[in-house]
Amino acid sequence: MKTINKEQAKQLIHITNGKIFSSTFVKKDGSHRLLTGRLKVTKGLKENAKPRPYNPEEYNLVCVYDVALAKNKLIENPYRMLNLNTLLTLSINKEKYLIEQEEVSHFTFDSEGNNIII
Repeated sequence: MKTINKEQAKQLIHITNGKIFSSTFVKKDGSHRLLTGRLKVTKGLKENAKPRPYNPEEYNLVCVYDVALAKNKLIENPYRMLNLNTLLTLSINKEKYLIEQEEVSHFTFDSEGNNIII
């Protein structure tokens, strides 16, 4: 397993160009989650939808189509925001990557739900 930093992980995700990849990350509640997803999916998007009130890149987020949620059809909107600040592992084209973690004592969230490193 190759070790990469968060910026390299972001670049690798964008280079997938719509191919399926897997990632493990820490959710807001502290639990770990495996997400199998892809980029550049337009299924279910509305043409006249309101634009986002924020830029996800400013918060180190990537919008991903969760193929497992879409397959189960239990959830109407299978799009998820992948937080690169809490990314642990990444798997692309059978290559596995471990994401370097910053040496910090704790993650917390501000009143708006943004990650803050203490």
